[in-house]
Amino acid sequence: MSTIFSGIQPSGTLTIGNYLGAMQQFVKLQEENHCYFCIVDEHAITVPQDRLKLRQNIRSLAALYLAAGIDPNKSTLFIQSEVSAHAELAWIMQSISYIGELERMTQFKDKAVGKEAVSVALLTYPPLMAADILLYNTNLVPVGEDQKQHLELTRNLAQRFNNKYNDIFTIPEISVPKVGARIMSLQEPTKKMSKSDSNEKAFISMLDEPKKIEKKIKSAVTDSEGIVKFDKENKPGISNLLTILASCTGESIEKLEENYAGKGYGEFKQDVAQAVIQVLAPIQDRYDALIEAEELDTILDDGADRAALIANKTLAKAKKATGLGRKRK
Repeated sequence: MSTIFSGIQPSGTLTIGNYLGAMQQFVKLQEENHCYFCIVDEHAITVPQDRLKLRQNIRSLAALYLAAGIDPNKSTLFIQSEVSAHAELAWIMQSISYIGELERMTQFKDKAVGKEAVSVALLTYPPLMAADILLYNTNLVPVGEDQKQHLELTRNLAQRFNNKYNDIFTIPEISVPKVGARIMSLQEPTKKMSKSDSNEKAFISMLDEPKKIEKKIKSAVTDSEGIVKFDKENKPGISNLLTILASCTGESIEKLEENYAGKGYGEFKQDVAQAVIQVLAPIQDRYDALIEAEELDTILDDGADRAALIANKTLAKAKKATGLGRKRK
């Protein structure tokens, strides 16, 4: 049995890409693993946030985790800022990180480009991410392709700490799902679908109504060939819709290509929309029941307490190894 950690930022309502690329796998993973699912609100403030909206997003994300199938009796669901060990270990991780390796992070370069001023926290985001993962003796981290570089740095920092001080941290392995790992924008299918995209037609929110989902899928960028075929280089739009349909139905892409041989894009898009609607309907019903319920607060309180028990033990070992603090009676 492995220990798994994953964190998602509360920076907007999750998309179908977040669900198919991550949360759908989480539900399966919790059956045979020790899973920690963290709402990483401290990561969210590396860029400016409206405080009231952030609080709302935190609660909404927690409700979506549970609505999607995360079982608090099988997994630990908690808010990052409610377990102080994350910030404390992040400082230790920063002390063994090098500015050059942090500046090479692709996400830092992408978010910093063209900005007059960049938050220091945006640069030191990876050491905090490393702390998140290492606190729980994590064996496996399920991530999208865009986070692989950060995970490689986490592995390097863990090994660096172990070599320099003491063999404290487990070196985590990276897991990238083969299907649905990277759902692309409906309007720019060479770019990853993002909940923060300024073009609302580019993504499907997990809370979108059926009519809105249909409209967005129908307006998705495709091509003029009229053949439903998976070809990322020449047919990125159709390839993306095939990935979505395969992830929603469990059918292989090869089987779907056979099913739509000789059929037009109109029928194909309609079926994609219906598959997405069918997947999201029960999640939305459960979300509506949870969002204002005391049950949600009880689950998050319990999750923070359980996470802190493990995290504080790991933090204490790391502090002792580095010589921090003193022996207390």
